[in-house]
Amino acid sequence: MQLLDHVSIGVPNLDAVRPFYDSIMKALGATKVYDRPNALGYGERCTSGNTESTCLAVYLDPSSIDVNKRHWCFKAVSCERVDAFFAAGLAAGGRSDGEPGLRPHYHSDYYAAFLFDPAGNRVEAVCHSASN
Repeated sequence: MQLLDHVSIGVPNLDAVRPFYDSIMKALGATKVYDRPNALGYGERCTSGNTESTCLAVYLDPSSIDVNKRHWCFKAVSCERVDAFFAAGLAAGGRSDGEPGLRPHYHSDYYAAFLFDPAGNRVEAVCHSASN
């Protein structure tokens, strides 16, 4: 079961984060579905014929982004996709918050990488089958 239908991330400047989210979503295999003056969208929205999809929206939001425990984690189909997510994010202006690698304190095959986007939001990519 996929728990989330869609999620939104707020940023104060879409132009500053557009290259970052375009890069990391492409690295994870997600399609860009819209690029509006106030929002970016990736993935696929659910429909009555496709209820398994997930969508990410990145919205223009002038609120400050403070240090907190909130972050957004994206599923990756392979460890290579996690590595690509990390490299693409760094190349597009993100900052590392944890290089790709196993996190056995979560479970033995938890392979993840953590980044801050250019606005300061924390994002993660994880593959749950690192042994495959």
